[in-house]
Amino acid sequence: MSTAGGKGAGAAPKESVTEAGTAGTGRLKPVVFFGSAAVILVISIWAIITPSGAESVIGVAVTRISSWFGWYYFLAATLYLAFVVFIGVSRYGTIKLGPKHSTPDYGLFTWGAMLFAAGIGIDLMFFSVTGPVSHYLAPPEGDPRTTAAARQAVVWTLFHYGITGWAMYALMGMALAYFSFRYRLPLAIRSALYPLIGRRIHGRIGDTVDLAAILGTVFGISVTLGIGVVQLNYGLKVLFGVPEGLSAQIGLTVVAVLMAMVSAVSGVDKGIRRLSQLNVLLAALLMLYILAVGEPFRLLNALVQNVGDYVSRFPWMTLHTFAYEQARPTEWLDAWTLFFWAWWIAWAPFVGLFLARISRGRTLREFIAATLIIPLLFTGLFLSVFGNSALFLVRDGNTGFGQTAMNHPEQGFYSLLEQYPGALFSAGLATFVGLLLYVTSADSGALVMGNLSADLPTPVTDATPWLRIFWAVATGLLTLAMLIVGGVHALTNATIIMGLPFSFVMFLIMAGLYLALRTERMRAQVLTTTLPSSLSGRTALQGPLGARNWRHRLARTMAFPGRRAATGFVDTVCRPAFQEIVQALREQGAEAELLEGVDEDTGLPHAGFRVPIGPSDEFIYRVWPVELLTPGFATRSVSTHDTYVRFEVQLAEGNQGYNVMGYTKEQLIADSLDQYERHLEFLRVRHEAAARSALPDYRPDALEAHLPEDPPADS
Repeated sequence: MSTAGGKGAGAAPKESVTEAGTAGTGRLKPVVFFGSAAVILVISIWAIITPSGAESVIGVAVTRISSWFGWYYFLAATLYLAFVVFIGVSRYGTIKLGPKHSTPDYGLFTWGAMLFAAGIGIDLMFFSVTGPVSHYLAPPEGDPRTTAAARQAVVWTLFHYGITGWAMYALMGMALAYFSFRYRLPLAIRSALYPLIGRRIHGRIGDTVDLAAILGTVFGISVTLGIGVVQLNYGLKVLFGVPEGLSAQIGLTVVAVLMAMVSAVSGVDKGIRRLSQLNVLLAALLMLYILAVGEPFRLLNALVQNVGDYVSRFPWMTLHTFAYEQARPTEWLDAWTLFFWAWWIAWAPFVGLFLARISRGRTLREFIAATLIIPLLFTGLFLSVFGNSALFLVRDGNTGFGQTAMNHPEQGFYSLLEQYPGALFSAGLATFVGLLLYVTSADSGALVMGNLSADLPTPVTDATPWLRIFWAVATGLLTLAMLIVGGVHALTNATIIMGLPFSFVMFLIMAGLYLALRTERMRAQVLTTTLPSSLSGRTALQGPLGARNWRHRLARTMAFPGRRAATGFVDTVCRPAFQEIVQALREQGAEAELLEGVDEDTGLPHAGFRVPIGPSDEFIYRVWPVELLTPGFATRSVSTHDTYVRFEVQLAEGNQGYNVMGYTKEQLIADSLDQYERHLEFLRVRHEAAARSALPDYRPDALEAHLPEDPPADS
C-alpha cells in the first residue's frame, strides 16, 4: 500500500518550464506528522499517568456524542451507502479507475481475498460469538431468550458487519483511486477534495484533512490491536498456560510492534498480498471444520433464514434509532451500532487507500459491486456458522457458556471451540489465524499512516522505514494506554469520539467525487458535439500530398520504434512544434509556456506546453513516453528490440490513450490545436450549464507538480 502527499503549506509551486514530472521530495508534511503525533502522544501519556481521569473524560464525551450525534451516525452511514449504490448503478458506473485501456492488476480470487482481508481483522472472531450471544441474552428490544431474540441476534451482528460498513470503504477507495490513477494526484485523502478547493489541497486545508484521517486511523487500528491482545492472551492461556493480565498484553503489543518494524524495513507489499490469501484460506478452513463437526444441516437452515431476515429487516435496522422506546437502550447503541459505525469510519482511510491501490483498471461498477458483495458473502458465512453454533449451545441449555461469551467476550470464541472434538487443533488454528490478522493490521496500519504523513513522489511510493517504525510504536503506545485506562471498552469509546470529525470529511469527499464525475461526463458530451478533428495524423490527407501521407500513416502504424527513435522524435518533432505553438500563442496575448522533462520510470524525455485560461483554469498538452513489450505480431524487419515506445497525449484531465509517435511537426501542431479548441468549447458549455444550475460550478485549478498520467474513460 502506498500514498502520496501534497505540499506542506500554501499552493503548490509552479512547475518548472524546463523540468516537469512527478518527482517528489519524500519529506515530511510537518503539520500532518507533528500535529497528529503530538495529539496521540499527549493522549497516551495522559491516559497512562491518570487512567481514572482519562476514563471519566472519555465516558462523559461518549455520553454527549451519543445524546447529540447518535441520530447523525445513523443518518451518515445510510447516506454513504445510498451514494455508493447510486454511483454503481448510474451512468458513472462505467468509468474506469485508471486509463480506459487499462486492465486489472490482479485476478478475481486474489483481488477478492485482498478486499476481504483488508477490511477485517481479528475482531471478526471476537464478535462472531460474543455478538449473537449478547444480542440473544440482552437484546436491544423485546424479551431475551426467545425465538424472536434468537432470530435478531445473528442479524444484528450481520448488520454491523454488512454492506453499510463496506460502503464506507468503497466510498474512500473509489474516490482515492479515481483522483490518483486518472488525475495523477497524490494517493492521499486530501486529493478527493480537489474539485472543491483546487490547489489548496496542498496547503493547510489538505493538511487538516490528512491529520484527521491519521487520528481516526490510529484509534481504529488500536481498537483492533486491543481486541487482538486480549483474545490472543486468552488463546495462549488455553494452549500454553500463559496467564491473562496486563503483563502478557504488553508483551503481545510489543511483539506486534516489533513485527511491524521488521515489515517496515523489509517491505510489505508482497507480504500483505500473500497474507491476505492465507488468512482467507485458513479462516475458511476453520469455518468448514466447525460446520463439519457440529450440526451442518441445522446450521445451513439457520444460514438461509439469516439471509432472509437480513434482507427483509435491513431497511428497518438502517435508521432504527429506538426513538420511541420508553427505555431507550443508550448503552446498547453506544456499545454496538454507534461504535461499529465510528469504527468503520475510522478504518475507512486506511482500508480505502489499500483498496484504491489494488483496484486500478476496474470500473466503478465492478469495484462497488465487489466491495459490497464479496466480503459480505464470506463474512455472512463466518458469522452465521459461529454465531448460530454459539446460539444453539445456549438455547440447548449451556447457560455457563452463554454468560462467559457475553461477560468475557475474549473467551467466547475459544469456549465455543472447546465444545467440539479436536479443540486443541481448532484453538491452535484460531490462534494462528488471529496472529496473522493481528500483525497484518499493525504493519499495514503503520505503513498507511507513514504515507499519509509524508510527501511522496508517486502513488506507488512508500514512506521511509523510520517513519513507519514511528507509527508502529505510536500505535502500540496508544493501545497500551487505552488498555490501562479501561481495556477494550475504553478503546471502543475513544473510537466513537475520534470517528466523528472524519465523518464530516467523508461528506466532502462524496461531494468532490460527484462533481468530478459530473464534469467528466459533461466533457465527454462536449467532445461528441465539437467539429471533427482537423487533418492531423489520425486522418489521411487528400490532394497532391495524399499518397505520401497515407504511406507515412501506414508505416507509422506498423512501426515499433525503440528508445533512440523516441529521443529523436522529441528533439526533431515535438520540441520544435511546441516552441512554434508557444510563440504563436504569446503573440495572441496568452501566457503560454513550454514544458520539458524526463520521465523517471523510462528515462525518456517528454514535452508539452501549458496555457493559463482565466484565474483558475489552464490547458495542458503533453506527449508522454510509455515503454511496452514489443507484441508478438511485430515482424523482425520492423522491430529488433524487446520493447518499443509510444508517445501518448496527456491533457490536464488525464491521459487520452492515443499514440502520436511518428507524427510530423504539422500533424502534432494540428492535433494539439484540436484539443485546445475542444477545451475552450468545454469551458463555454460548462459555464452555461453552471449558470442554469443551482449546483456550484466545478472550477479545476492547475494540477501543478502532480501532472496527469492516466486517461479519463470517456475522453
